[in-house]
Amino acid sequence: MPERRTDMRERILDVALELFNEKGYEATSLREIGERLGVTKAAIYYHFQSKADILLELHLRMHAVFRDLVDEVDRLYDPGQRLETWADLLDRFVDKMLANRELFVLHQRNQTAIYEVAGDERHQAEQNHIEEQIRGVFSSADIPLDDRVRIVWTLGGTLLALLGESALFGAAGVDAVAARVRALARETLFRQGAVSSSAGGAHE
Repeated sequence: MPERRTDMRERILDVALELFNEKGYEATSLREIGERLGVTKAAIYYHFQSKADILLELHLRMHAVFRDLVDEVDRLYDPGQRLETWADLLDRFVDKMLANRELFVLHQRNQTAIYEVAGDERHQAEQNHIEEQIRGVFSSADIPLDDRVRIVWTLGGTLLALLGESALFGAAGVDAVAARVRALARETLFRQGAVSSSAGGAHE
């Protein structure tokens, strides 16, 4: 039975991700991707117009990790559960970052190439959608400023710590760093005064 187009497309993306992380985007050719898959370069062109198109699709996979988090931020408007909801969402986001770590490695190691494909209309539309949802929550006076700052602070710290894990923390290991990120995020969210602010402090 012939392999379905979607299956081959995903296999191409998976193999390209491996090679881009091993050798770098610039040093990887479509021929090498085809050789590892056991297909011709022409077979790859059947699914993707260019190597840059493959990189864009991989970058959009990473966007999907963020989108799952952003699509739930509207739940933060519940004052009684706001910080607990965010803590749970952040835990799930860490899980997704760990499960998709190779996508984040791709971004770290190939920033110049990714910057060049970021002007694509699909990427811009996706980026604008995510940014609009984030701005809608964090600019809202319906959520106390203290809560908004805590949420942004913990998200930024999570991203920086896990994206820069190997460079910043050496041999500590990503699992150890992730465990500390989770613990410290909760300490920040629920330190004295945080819950009372969430439950009805003055809006800014």
